[in-house]
Amino acid sequence: MSEPESSQQPVTTEVIVDDSSTVPSYSNFCRVTATPEEVILDFGLNPQPFAQGRQDVKANQRLVMNFYTAKRLLTALGMTIQRHEGTFGQIELDVRRRAHIPQPGAPTGPKGVVE
Repeated sequence: MSEPESSQQPVTTEVIVDDSSTVPSYSNFCRVTATPEEVILDFGLNPQPFAQGRQDVKANQRLVMNFYTAKRLLTALGMTIQRHEGTFGQIELDVRRRAHIPQPGAPTGPKGVVE
């Protein structure tokens, strides 16, 4: 006779990742596109990320994954960012607010300080 299900130990899986031959690269640009079956992430370096007008960016890495993997990545990134913000504070995406650059039309005080 088998034991009740409540007494069975949960099955655990351990994944060991060999990253010994991984080449790290930096990216400040990501383009996300998709087909009906896959998500495509193109990564590159934009040397002038805040420049106006046309900007040519060379994508030097491409990741292609199915939607299941993409959703797991979305969850993992969300949890990682949430943990980071819980420790270090909110990540401000607006560069003008990060650098304290006055926004157009904002009132300024002496020496251009935003009030």
